Amino acid sequence: MTIRKYTISNDPSIYEAWPDAVLNNSGEILCVFSECTHHRDRSYTRIMLTESGDRGRTWSPKHPLTEGTADKPYYYNCARINRLSDGELVITVDRIKRDHAECDATASDVLLYRSPDDGRSWIGPISTPLNGIVPDKLTELPNGRLLLSAHYKEEGKLTQFLHYSDDNGKNWSDRITVAKSPSYHLCEVSLLPLGSGTVAAFLRENSGMGYDCKKVLSHDNGETWGAIHDFPLPGCHRPTSGFLNDGRILLTYRFLQGGSGAWGSSTQNLFAALTDRESVLAETRSGSNVRILPIDFDRSPMADLGYSGWVQFPDGEIYIVNYLVDDAWDKGQIRGYSLTPDDFLLTQ
Repeated sequence: MTIRKYTISNDPSIYEAWPDAVLNNSGEILCVFSECTHHRDRSYTRIMLTESGDRGRTWSPKHPLTEGTADKPYYYNCARINRLSDGELVITVDRIKRDHAECDATASDVLLYRSPDDGRSWIGPISTPLNGIVPDKLTELPNGRLLLSAHYKEEGKLTQFLHYSDDNGKNWSDRITVAKSPSYHLCEVSLLPLGSGTVAAFLRENSGMGYDCKKVLSHDNGETWGAIHDFPLPGCHRPTSGFLNDGRILLTYRFLQGGSGAWGSSTQNLFAALTDRESVLAETRSGSNVRILPIDFDRSPMADLGYSGWVQFPDGEIYIVNYLVDDAWDKGQIRGYSLTPDDFLLTQ
């Protein structure tokens, strides 16, 4: 097994975190991420971009998508990026009011930035009706419907919501509840279209107990959602799901085992998991197959990592982006990883 590591951005003057990545139409990787004073200090934030034309081995100097927020009544949180079927690139990002509790229903709104020219220029911010934090990528279904999802606290529990658009974002549906439970904090969804109107939603459970990833299914293009199921990824935080070229499914995620956190942090590991469509559709934990691969370990005594994104090249190489502290000591940095599906399972 060979996982190669690359520095995407490591600026000792600022905390860099929460990246995502996309392949543009020219085969370049674009990485979007946040810079801020610190994970626990958002007195300054800004969303940044960097690009790689050599498959993530080297990266351009980072440059801003948004303004800095040191003197603003809001701050930016987590950005995601996706490419739609027409080639347009779209970034989603949550903007949070400083005078509100982060998970209140009215604390934040989700904005879009759109690029028709491979990321050379961006149109935005574009308002949406979605409230909530840590939005998913703008997800396109086979019928052209767009799903936009985030979470906030309702009746004391984190709850996942979405809106959909059938006209490329000109108009949006009323709010739809994706997953809500009196027993769980459900958040940070990754939506995965499975075809024929079926969509899977993988969810972080945020009680800090190391619970399994939670999963719900929709069979009507995201309009209604079924029961909450356990998916066999213990301690799964902020999953990022997608199909590989060969039809299998990859998820990357932070592993949080739970416990006291007395040694400074309980989030030291980035994992990747390989599964398949049948496992995602299964309605029992025992009906799902996964292979879990460790990607990286954060050695810092104040480890902080695991919001990730990934792309796959036509020849099969997978490139993951992640943030961690590690040898940056007290600052977050953005790191890349190159691997292949054979790192999960030897094939003849």
